[in-house]
Amino acid sequence: MGKSQAGFAQAVLAIVQSHAPDFDAATVQMKSSKGGKYLSVTFVIRATSREQLDNLYQALCDHPMVVMAL
Repeated sequence: MGKSQAGFAQAVLAIVQSHAPDFDAATVQMKSSKGGKYLSVTFVIRATSREQLDNLYQALCDHPMVVMAL
């Protein structure tokens, strides 16, 4: 989740694709907060290892546009 701003979804998508090359973009779901200030982006990936998940999570958390990653 991050502030609703230009480029947010694309930035998160790029991170996910770099950690899960077989990611299917058709699984992306986006939802704006009630006030429209925030945007949640949900991705479904097939993880191959715990290390892959940990690295993806860390990359998302380290990105300045990401407010929270679950």
